[in-house]
Amino acid sequence: MKLTLAYLYYDLLNLYGENGNIKILKKQLENIGVKVNVVFLSIDDELDFNNYDFVYIGCGIESNQLIVLKHLLKYKNQIKEAIENGKLFLATGNAVELFGKHIINQNKKVECLNIFNYETKHEAFKITDESYFIDDNFKMPFIGFQNRIGVMKNIDYPWFKVIKGIGSMPNSNIEGVHYKNFYGTYLIGPLLVRNPHFLKFVIKQLIKYKNIKTKKINLAIETKAYHNFIDCFYKETK
Repeated sequence: MKLTLAYLYYDLLNLYGENGNIKILKKQLENIGVKVNVVFLSIDDELDFNNYDFVYIGCGIESNQLIVLKHLLKYKNQIKEAIENGKLFLATGNAVELFGKHIINQNKKVECLNIFNYETKHEAFKITDESYFIDDNFKMPFIGFQNRIGVMKNIDYPWFKVIKGIGSMPNSNIEGVHYKNFYGTYLIGPLLVRNPHFLKFVIKQLIKYKNIKTKKINLAIETKAYHNFIDCFYKETK
């Protein structure tokens, strides 16, 4: 049995080493005996979400974000259907903005996929910070870095409560989007590299979905790095 990972817009939305999310997922799946096919897709390609077991889309500069959006809009209904049917999606950085109603940038409104009800405003200030978030479904917090001008408002399915970091976020203690198997967040780092508990969760979801028998998942090195950062982060923010 083979798993197919779709890496959307690998050439346009590829800032901050976010391709590490796909690299570590592929590597760890192979480590437990799963065959993996990574499909690299961009604006010249036809998309068929029925063919992918996992869909990843990362962050990019604002001009590339708009190029990608134009292509994605052609697949709006297919994406919505895939999400409703429980397809596993991960969107990091400003890619998460594309799944809301619209983006407002300097009073110009850009219509997005409108799969969720939130809207994004690009502010004059930039949010740059190491952050520490919590999801009530996980015992361990999520860590990552943020470097963005987007602020999401009216989030209908928030993923995280913000605990530390992101000090310049105005009047908000929530972040990200989680609906069924769709996960979207501004956290970069890459997310799956820095949060082995979530990486393990994603792997388990994929092998459960395909009913694949595997070897035991071993993330000892990643977990040690995670705990070392948590210890340092707490000391620096006390």
